[in-house]
Parts: sequence; structure tokens; C-alpha cells
Amino acid sequence: MPIRYGIVSTASIVPRFVAGVQASQTGEVVAIASRALSKAQEVATTLGIPKAYGSYEELYADPTVDVIYVATYNKGHYPVAKAALFAGKHVLVEKPFALTLDEAEELFAIAKEKKRFLMEAQKAVFLPITQKIKALLEEGVIGPVRYVRAFMTYSNVEKITWFASLESGGGALYGSGSYPLEYLQYLFNSPIAEVAGTAIMSKGQSDRQCDLSLLFENNLQSHVLISTEFSAPSGLVIYGENGRIEIPNFWKAQTAKIFQAEQIEEIEITHENEFVFEIEHVNDCLAKGFVESPVVRAEMTLQTVELVEKMYQQWTQS
Repeated sequence: MPIRYGIVSTASIVPRFVAGVQASQTGEVVAIASRALSKAQEVATTLGIPKAYGSYEELYADPTVDVIYVATYNKGHYPVAKAALFAGKHVLVEKPFALTLDEAEELFAIAKEKKRFLMEAQKAVFLPITQKIKALLEEGVIGPVRYVRAFMTYSNVEKITWFASLESGGGALYGSGSYPLEYLQYLFNSPIAEVAGTAIMSKGQSDRQCDLSLLFENNLQSHVLISTEFSAPSGLVIYGENGRIEIPNFWKAQTAKIFQAEQIEEIEITHENEFVFEIEHVNDCLAKGFVESPVVRAEMTLQTVELVEKMYQQWTQS
């Protein structure tokens, strides 16, 4: 029997997510909800979703829905996930998982109490190219890793009407910080031990650019720059004693390059939809009766939420 998804929100990410579910072996989207029924109906018709609801509560009450996918604006992630869990649904929450550590801890506590699966959507770690790179690093293809640099730029955030609102969860770090922070924790099997950083933000508004310096518990150092101030090629570079690995657009990557001495090797593992691998993982977890992902662990999500909250506290109080 397929895993049946219900989607909260008609955000721009939804069509790509639906395509990922449709491409999976064991999933299907059966319903979508919006505060405006006409909008839900429009998207449902366009994407071939059988049912449309004009309230989130109707979706939670639908007995044919197994998993709620939360794709609302950032501040809405916590209340929607909480309500879905209390309704007895499994939940997949888009990034950022929550805006505060208290919210995140509460959600995982409810999931544990209700015996419901709960995971932060983190498609990057499930990509085939990510799996290949993780294996190569463990084999020591570039020797011991000494430094990692992540660089992410977005120049069209003006289309996100709430991006400048810190209260709404807008900002460079809220919007994209989970990708590099959790990608690195996953690749190197190490939590973050220390963090420091600066941000460009106008008074009363969210950050337009942030620069983080990280030290992992395994003594790996890393820098993460996220900017909406300019446009440039985004990617992640891993520097080892014997070479480096470059991964363009690592959160949806299909290619990577390995540089060793005078040699350059290109790796290419293509895919039609970057969400399908994450969805297959969720479906597998549910089939096995898991309430927590063994990959995107609660511990990793909680540390990321805590780190991001800490940085915003520093920036807004300075």
C-alpha cells in the first residue's frame, strides 16, 4: 500500500515536491490544503491531486492521509507540524524546522508521545552524489580533510514577500542555513562544537547576508557564506591534504569534481527530481515503523535550530 501524502500550502516548492512523490516507488499525494479553497483547488487541478481543502484542519482530519508535508512560510512550520502531530499524522517539515529550540524540542517530544514519525526535510543528504562523496571521503580519496567552504547566493528573494521579516522567519540564515550546517554534520559524522559569525541586517529586519565560522567536534574548520546581496556561482569545496572536491549547488547537485595533483576527475550522477530520494527515505522509515530518521536525526536538527537561534540572538542584541 502506498504512503499517502497531504500537503499544507501552495508555495512554489510544492510542484517539485509533488513530482518527487510521483517519481517515488511507494508514495502518492492525495490531498492539498490552503487557507483559500480556490487556490488549493487550482493547484490540485494543475498537479493532479485528488482532493483540495480550504482549511488545514480538514486535511488533518482526512483519514486517507498518512503524512503531512509542511511547506508554509517559515513561522508557520511549528504550529502546523504541532497540529498535524496531535491529529495523529506523521510529519515532514520543510526547512527551517522551527525558529526556536523550544519549539523544535516540543515537536519531537509530541512525536515521541504520539508515536508519529517526524523529520526535517533535508533533500541534500539523500542525493546520490552526496552518498558517493561521503563514501569517497571515508575512503580518504583526498586525504584527511582540513577545511570546508560553503558559498550560497540568492539574488531574487524580493519575490518572497515576508523575507525581510525576522519575526516571520525571513532572512539568509533562516532560509538557507540548514542546508550547509546539516550537510556538513552528515558528511563528516560530527556535531558542531563552536560557531561565530556576522550578518548584514537593517534595524528591525532579517539578515540579507551572513558569514559563519564553524569548528566541528572532530576539529574540522569551515566557513559558510549565505548572501542575497549579489549573484555568483554557489557551491561547496572540501579541502584535504591530497586534493579537493568541488560540489556546485550541493543542495541539488548532480556533478562534482575531484582535484588531485595534476588530475581532475568529474563525477556525474543525474536525476530528474532532487526530492525523490528524501521521499523514498521517509516512505522506507514509515514502512519499518520508525518514529525518527536514522539519517536526519532529531539531534542534528535540534543542534541546527539552536545554532541559528543563537546567532540571531547575538545579531539582534548587538
